Amino acid sequence: MPSTLVIRRFIKPALFVLCALPLLSLVWAGIGIGGASLGANPVERIQDTLGQWGLRFLVITLAVTPIRDWFDMTWLVQLRRMLGLYAFFYVLMHFLTWLILDQGLYWAGILPDIAKRPFITIGFAALLLLIPLAVTSTNKMMRRLGRRWKTLHRLIYLICLLGVWHYYWQVKSDTTEPLIYLAIVLVLLGWRVWKAQRAPGAILRNTTP
Repeated sequence: MPSTLVIRRFIKPALFVLCALPLLSLVWAGIGIGGASLGANPVERIQDTLGQWGLRFLVITLAVTPIRDWFDMTWLVQLRRMLGLYAFFYVLMHFLTWLILDQGLYWAGILPDIAKRPFITIGFAALLLLIPLAVTSTNKMMRRLGRRWKTLHRLIYLICLLGVWHYYWQVKSDTTEPLIYLAIVLVLLGWRVWKAQRAPGAILRNTTP
């Protein structure tokens, strides 16, 4: 197991850079580095890329606890906060891209869109649920909330399902990728249910988001 020093000085900085690469790739494509391009519809490319990576980071964050238990990698928990915050960042940037670049802050059309288009409603709901998780991600908030912190952060289960649902309804033809995400999320959630059933009463002590 890596020491706390190695995790803090090497693994976390490396992970931070890796998590930022999807955003950097959009920046590189936007300014044409290496001949890269955002394509004929740059706003759609940016929006889709940010949304897909937001969902991926949500699923990766959800997978930390199972992987920790399956492979006895207890140190992975120290990376979960960064992964979760990156998930929130990419989901927020996905929403802001739609709000500013796609809709042009045209509130007269934006608010009815959120209410009337189901996939936007679901995506917006997922973002709203993510906000309290991001706000309470600090050690100070963990201490202040106590056991309520774990209860609150189990919202990631619902958020992941909403994110997959949002993606499924957004795609127009090939639903293979959102269904793959759904399968992964169901496995991760199913494992939690199985673990809880095997150890009744242990869920509050051991099962974490």
